[in-house]
Order: sequence, then structure tokens, then C-alpha cells
Amino acid sequence: MIKWLAAVFGYMYARFPGAILGFIIGTLLDNYVRSSGGIFSSLFSERKPEVSPGDFELNLLSLCSIVIKADGHVSQTELDYVRAYFVRAYGKERANATFRTFNEVVKNRQVSASRIARYLAARTKYPTRLQIVHFLFGIAQADGRVSESESNVIREIAGYLQLGRSDFESIKAMFFKNTDSAYTILEIDKNATDAEVKKAYRKMAKKYHPDKLGHMDEAYRKGAEEKFRKVQEAYEQIQKERGF
Repeated sequence: MIKWLAAVFGYMYARFPGAILGFIIGTLLDNYVRSSGGIFSSLFSERKPEVSPGDFELNLLSLCSIVIKADGHVSQTELDYVRAYFVRAYGKERANATFRTFNEVVKNRQVSASRIARYLAARTKYPTRLQIVHFLFGIAQADGRVSESESNVIREIAGYLQLGRSDFESIKAMFFKNTDSAYTILEIDKNATDAEVKKAYRKMAKKYHPDKLGHMDEAYRKGAEEKFRKVQEAYEQIQKERGF
């Protein structure tokens, strides 16, 4: 089995760039470990696999492409939003390298939201996945509005990322303004007591605190700060409405 795997990986190394290779190998190993009770199971089951920076960037860009195409219209505003975000996060040279790899290898291939999101779900922390969904909504809104088709695609991705329903609705409410948005952001019902509102605010402020993404690049930390600010605004709005 070891010789067989070595031969397969050698073939893929010659055929695919490093970022894609990491994604393919990770998927193969995941499938093998789940189905095997042998030595590989004992080697990999005790620690959670990690995603390399290059793999993360390329897979994130693939999710971006899915959202951009969701409404059947490729908006230049949305494309510019993604490029600006990547440049802020990784610098111009590194961002350009990621875009080149994507254009040369991934762009014309079938991109699976399920496969990519499940891959990232197994290799990233929950706060990082919350920020991914927030970023995807930011892309959708870059042209002025989040369409229903875009929202549905992001909901599907959030499911594959193993985000809770209330967390998804909370982030979504940051981009859709209505009479209940403030309560949805705090993940509570409109009939909640003042004490429950205060408790919810403390919980959400802790969940979305920028320190949760202290290990990520600047653009992601800024995204966390934006979510944190939305939580504060929601709480202040409810305070004003209720007079406490």
C-alpha cells in the first residue's frame, strides 16, 4: 500500500501544481482514513489535519468564484472586491500568484462547493469559517445587493462548512436590513427579555471578538472587527428601542 500511494503521489506531483496537489492528496487521505482501520487510521486519527496557506487561499478563491457566478452574472465590482481583499490579506505579489494558479488550473474545471467547503471544515477553526461566510456575503453585496441565488449558494456553502443555522442567519442579517435584523444578529427572538438581550450580546461579542482571528492575516481581522461592530450596533439599536 505504501509503494502504491508513493507512486500515485509522484504522478500527481508531476501533473498538478502544489496548491492543487495538496487539495487532491488531502481529499484522498480523508477518504482512505475514513474507510481504513489499519495503520493509516492510527497515524492520522489523533490529530486534526491542517490546511497550508497556499491551499487555503486557492480553495477560498474557488468558493469566491462560485458565489460570483451564482446569479448568472459575473460582476466586475465583485471581481474587484475579491482582488482587493486578497491583496490586503496577502500582499500584491502573493495574491497575483494565487490568481494565476487559479486561472491556469482551476478556472476551467468543475468546482465543487461541497468538496472544497468540507475540506476547509476539516482543517480550519470555527471562527475562521464564520469569517469565510461573512466574506462571501461581502462579495455578493459588492454590486449593491445580495440576490436570492447568491444567498442560497452561501447558505449551501455554510452548511458544508458545518456552521450552525443561527450563526449563518446572524451573519446574513448583517447584510439584510429589516425590523428583526438586530435580534437575528444577536441570535435571539424579538420577544426576549432585557436580561436575555444583554446575555446574548455578551455571548455574541465574545464569539465575534477580533482576537478570535489573531492568527489570520489583516484582512480577516478587519472582517472580524466588522462583525463585532455589527453586533454592537444591533445591541445599541435594541437598547434604544427598549430604553434600557
